[in-house]
Amino acid sequence: MFEIQAGKFTNTFCESWNIKRLSNFKYLRPENEQFHFLYLYFAKNNNRQFFEDMIKSALQTERAKYAPKMPKALHGNVKIVYGSNTESVADQEEIKKIFPHTYGLPLVTFAEGGDGEILPVMNVGVILSGGQAPGGHNVISGLFDGLKKLNSENKLFGFLGGPGGLVSHQYVELTAAIVEEYRNTGGFDIIGSGREKLESTDQFDKGLDVCRNLNIKAVIVIGGDDSNTNACIIAEYYLHKGSDIQVIGCPKTIDGDLKNEMIETSFGFDTACKVYCELIGNIMRDANSAKKYWHFIKLMGRSASHIGLECALQTQPNVCLISEEIAENEQTLQQIVDDLVNVISNRAAKGENFGVALIPEGLIEFIPEMKVLISELNDLLAEGHATADAFNAQVTDDEKRDYVIQHLADESSRVFRSLPKGIAKQLTLDRDPHGNVQVSRIETERLLIEMVEKRLSVLKRQGEAKVKFSAQNHFFGYEGRCAAPSNFDADYCYSLGRTAALLVANGKTGYMASVRNTTAPSDQWIAAGVPFTMMMNMEKRHGSLKPVIQKALVRLDDAPFKAFAAKRNDWAIQTAYVYPGPIQYWGPSSVCDATTKTLQLEQGKYA
Repeated sequence: MFEIQAGKFTNTFCESWNIKRLSNFKYLRPENEQFHFLYLYFAKNNNRQFFEDMIKSALQTERAKYAPKMPKALHGNVKIVYGSNTESVADQEEIKKIFPHTYGLPLVTFAEGGDGEILPVMNVGVILSGGQAPGGHNVISGLFDGLKKLNSENKLFGFLGGPGGLVSHQYVELTAAIVEEYRNTGGFDIIGSGREKLESTDQFDKGLDVCRNLNIKAVIVIGGDDSNTNACIIAEYYLHKGSDIQVIGCPKTIDGDLKNEMIETSFGFDTACKVYCELIGNIMRDANSAKKYWHFIKLMGRSASHIGLECALQTQPNVCLISEEIAENEQTLQQIVDDLVNVISNRAAKGENFGVALIPEGLIEFIPEMKVLISELNDLLAEGHATADAFNAQVTDDEKRDYVIQHLADESSRVFRSLPKGIAKQLTLDRDPHGNVQVSRIETERLLIEMVEKRLSVLKRQGEAKVKFSAQNHFFGYEGRCAAPSNFDADYCYSLGRTAALLVANGKTGYMASVRNTTAPSDQWIAAGVPFTMMMNMEKRHGSLKPVIQKALVRLDDAPFKAFAAKRNDWAIQTAYVYPGPIQYWGPSSVCDATTKTLQLEQGKYA
């Protein structure tokens, strides 16, 4: 035994044993015997609250008291209402052939009513899949509460580290004490996440065995479009095998590209954008104060520009590039640079040698000439190919650069040569597990800065421009993924979890939980279930056509982009910055419960 002096019991001391939450050492961290002892010591001496307060921030302590709002239908007894049968958004015959058991299922909604009977005891498993998004803990909280409301003996098991935890039998029972510590908090640390996909029948069968051993009735997959596509494949396989284990999904991704007519928004998008907008606003205020820097800010969003567009609508930057528009107009990299130079020069003519430009993470893959170049590089540097081995055999960076230039098609070779050496090198770094360039590692914002500087230097030598240009580059990504969820995301995620519990109770499989009408007050939200297959189409993945949930790109004919396009020319010249400030959790509903401008514009609720 060892003595404890409360005054010396510091956060640093806690961190030395990797303690972040009370539940970690009480339930999930058996190796931390010292902390189990400390907890018992403080509890025995009536100092438990002191102990808990030390491992929570004041905000977290207060935030834990927040009771999420949810649809009126979910408060009392609930009945299920069936809608019409569905079909996939495209490629109906192919999707139906691949998913004969889960294709064409009807839409379902939940309404007030029902007899309120206590259902038989059931165990449910939950998986967090893919990158983190604010609100995941509230989905699990809502799921837990929904299951306990159906029958207090129900149990929820969390599979650790993502989908891999299912097949490796790594799990923890999520008790009330554990769940209580994570309500309204950011992150996925309650059970962890992972990007492993379950793709082989051997993996499916192992998962089936684990579920049978734990007497699990259903598995809830909380993830993005790829994770939910995977969930649909598993649901179909289990039905094919004659298993009654259900699979339900929940729509997660801060990128905002998992949405359609039935999924109005993916959770985490609201919070992440609010975090990024606070940071952008802070930089705008600094830029407008110092008046000497252009700030090029790269934002999350590889496959779509929803985050960039939302942040532009909230903060009014001088420039915001939209990848989908650039692809539509088939702009070259040099044309993009020329457009930036024009804005910078026009502001300089007014004496404003500062500004803010927002750059989507995936921009480089939407520029047609760059897309072709990247495709050629992926083939040239594919693992196991002779050309990849020959490239790796080159000793210096210059030798590797020359080798690539010699082995590309003429146009791609020209583009590659035009790139700054540092960026060109980033394009040749190790590929991801699918053989593709790792876009997040390409400093697109730095590429544009260097090319703008080069262009301005040429214009200056030619006597066509005398612009003072000094730039800073930023990348806002991880900063938004684990923030404490906004009121909207806290409410929305909790409602998704409660809806998922009802889908399980009603015997559904192959469905994604849906909550709609989200620009209305939360008691008017609609809880529903949407068949996975309704959202699917066939896309080319790794050289062959695969069924996948269709990604939602920024639509140039929709209200959010039109609202942005109508104002951007004014914002380019004027300093019209808006400073949103931090997320507000308490205060007027118009401030603390506000949804994204994207969602308001899409539903005609924004003036």
